[in-house]
Amino acid sequence: MLDLGIDLNLWPWIWLGIAVFFALIELTVLAGSFVLLPFAVSALVAALLGFYDVAIEIQWLVFAGGGALLWIVLYRYARNFAGDNELEPGVGADRLVGLTGIVTSPIDPDDTDRRGRVTAHGEVWGATSQNGTAIAAGTHVRIVAVSGTKVIVESTDVAPSTAPPPSPSPSPSPSTPPPSTPPPSTPPPSTPPRPTDQPGAP
Repeated sequence: MLDLGIDLNLWPWIWLGIAVFFALIELTVLAGSFVLLPFAVSALVAALLGFYDVAIEIQWLVFAGGGALLWIVLYRYARNFAGDNELEPGVGADRLVGLTGIVTSPIDPDDTDRRGRVTAHGEVWGATSQNGTAIAAGTHVRIVAVSGTKVIVESTDVAPSTAPPPSPSPSPSPSTPPPSTPPPSTPPPSTPPRPTDQPGAP
């Protein structure tokens, strides 16, 4: 027998106790996951039937079968509801990912107050840099992720090159002409010999 040897007059109270117990577990432990709620409802209905002296077999059928049926209905409803209300990519805060903006307050990783601000799509958001570098105000950035109420950005401005300018290649020096050979010195003109006095000369 399904009465389990218990007085039939006690079954309405048993069902009522099961209903209250399942409802408390559902609200406190399972946090409204609708696992035991259908059986809490079916136990309450079985308790009402017990007060009207309905056969114990029907009470069990209502409790077990009705609870299972309600569980299936609630499960399918919850699944459809979650699917219909699931946010598509790009909806909500995720719509900001990929947008470009401009830094309105400098982003400093050492700033514990996190006062960095970015304006994107007409909205002002708190911001942090992706790689932990400082970003000055006026810098154009791209939003790469959203973390809570802040966006994570990376700079899109091209940083000026810090490489030293290439040294000019040495220009070829003009070929030095070979030293000119001085012309041979011209011997001084020879002086004709002076005639000497000869004897007998007038």
